[in-house]
Amino acid sequence: MPATQTARHPQDASPPTFESVWALIQEVGQNQKETDRLIKELRESQKENAQIVKEVGKKQEETALQLKETDRIVKETARQMKETDKRLGSLNNRFGEIVEYMVAPNLLKKFREYGFKFHQASPDVVFSDDDDNTLFEVDVLLQNGDKAMLVETKATFTTEDVRDHIERLEKMRKYADLHGDNRVFLGAVAGVVMTSNVKKYALKQGFYVIEPSDETFNIISPSGKPKEW
Repeated sequence: MPATQTARHPQDASPPTFESVWALIQEVGQNQKETDRLIKELRESQKENAQIVKEVGKKQEETALQLKETDRIVKETARQMKETDKRLGSLNNRFGEIVEYMVAPNLLKKFREYGFKFHQASPDVVFSDDDDNTLFEVDVLLQNGDKAMLVETKATFTTEDVRDHIERLEKMRKYADLHGDNRVFLGAVAGVVMTSNVKKYALKQGFYVIEPSDETFNIISPSGKPKEW
């Protein structure tokens, strides 16, 4: 026998009480407050993000300006270095002229004090091969029948200039051997500006060092025996 079901009609349901309705209203109100709080936090977060984006943009602009200024400084430094190199080149040329017209003739007398009796001081001597190709140049060549001294002059002398002069002496020795010149060759360096380290290095390589002193110049002998090529 089938079970009997009793249908419930709406009119059978109990009507809501004041308490249940009020509780529902309070719950809805609480949910609305929570929603408002979340919306407020979201808006504040959006403002903060907008501020961050603005600050990032400002930093990017500042960085761009800094990069632009750095680029300007680099270009200006390069220009100044180029101008300095140009002036140094001009100064070296001027110093070469001073050596040619003022120092070179007096070197003969000065080196006599060191036992060298050079009879000739020739500025700007160029050595070439049979095809007239320049092999090397000597700023001032002091010479006699037995010995010759190659003097390199610079406004500012560096260790690299000293090395170049060593190479110049080696070339002179080879050139002399090819042309039956059995003389002994020595080296000297002259500079308006020469640091103590460069001076020590030049003396250690066996070179005489010529440096200005008041209205004349001094010659410093190398440590030990001067190097001969």
